[in-house]
Amino acid sequence: MAKIQVLIVDDVAQTRKEIHRLLQFENDMTVVGEASNGQEAVALALELQPDVILMDINMPVIDGITATQRISMEVPKAATIIISIQGEHEYLKKAMMAGAREYLVKPLASEELVFAIRRVYELAQTRNLSQQRYGEAQAAKNKREGRFIMVFSPKGGVGKTTIATNTAIALAQQKQGKTALMDLDLQFGDVALMLNLDTKRNISELSREEDELDAELVNSYLIPHFSGVRVLIGPPIPQEAELVKPAHISNILTAAKQQMDHIVLDTAPGLSDLNLDLWEMCHHLLLVVTPDLATLKSAKACLDVMASLNVVHKTSIILNRHNLKMGIKAADIEKILGTKIWRQVPNDEDVVTQAVNKGLPFVLGQSAAAISHSIADLAEGLIGNEGQAQAAGRKKGLAARIFNLLEVAGLCRC
Repeated sequence: MAKIQVLIVDDVAQTRKEIHRLLQFENDMTVVGEASNGQEAVALALELQPDVILMDINMPVIDGITATQRISMEVPKAATIIISIQGEHEYLKKAMMAGAREYLVKPLASEELVFAIRRVYELAQTRNLSQQRYGEAQAAKNKREGRFIMVFSPKGGVGKTTIATNTAIALAQQKQGKTALMDLDLQFGDVALMLNLDTKRNISELSREEDELDAELVNSYLIPHFSGVRVLIGPPIPQEAELVKPAHISNILTAAKQQMDHIVLDTAPGLSDLNLDLWEMCHHLLLVVTPDLATLKSAKACLDVMASLNVVHKTSIILNRHNLKMGIKAADIEKILGTKIWRQVPNDEDVVTQAVNKGLPFVLGQSAAAISHSIADLAEGLIGNEGQAQAAGRKKGLAARIFNLLEVAGLCRC
């Protein structure tokens, strides 16, 4: 079995020596090099191509944050763990924006360090594998290539699951291919509740069959809903979320896009490793916000992280409850976030509550409501973004056929 190749970066020689000695006791790890400053770290990372880099934050010549930022761009396969005596949130934020995958505070416990190394290595391997599989699928011809639509928010309570569920149904109603909805809020997902579905066949059960996990098996776990959506339910209890590993989700998504045209992903709030991976994989990232200052503060910080990871170009802001009394106005929200709002969904507590209690999404049970029209418009926008050129070609072809029919009938005077 290949060992995890580790590069140690610290300006204190004794610290490097202690970490080196500690890792010698781990059979699955090997230290491939040491650096005493950020400049040496970048050069060695380019030369050695390590799997994991242990990076001190305060160093001469080039500091750890700057070095991490350069390495994340020039050696993307390497996963960096920032190590610092500083535990403040501001340092953590800077490390994440630079591309670090973990942040540890000195003094280090041996168990904590080796666990972090194995964890970031596993996630990096999963990410690299998913990107490889995505590239292979892109190159393959005559195959279905589903598109992932991720519905996300850094904070809970913004109506994310409501928007994800109703948007998936609205996409299915557009009759523009097959649509799936997946509940990737693995601990506290509510998609099954929203659709009044049984939770026996769920993602944790599917993960147990990892040896046979292929497109056919994944398709069998996609529960048909009468709306036309196929649904993958989340775990029925929070404890079972631990059964679902990043590699499982990567394989499930790879298989699903061979079966579906649109895959809507409802996700847990927060910047988890899973969500960061999904940012990279998804084609549309819908960032849901509400018109209150606390949510907007989190969204602004989230957009900063997205900018550092180069996913802003596929991110669209969805303003939920835009007409909320005492809420911040849309124009002011755009100033706060520094970007345009793509779609707005009105506040309609009565319609939403009734839909949830009945297990019947409002786009089906109350299709005439203003909130249902806003979701339909959102779905149309997603389809339009995917294929405006194809749609224009179809309209042009249809117009030509109509013109020919009118000409034959003698109704066209040109």
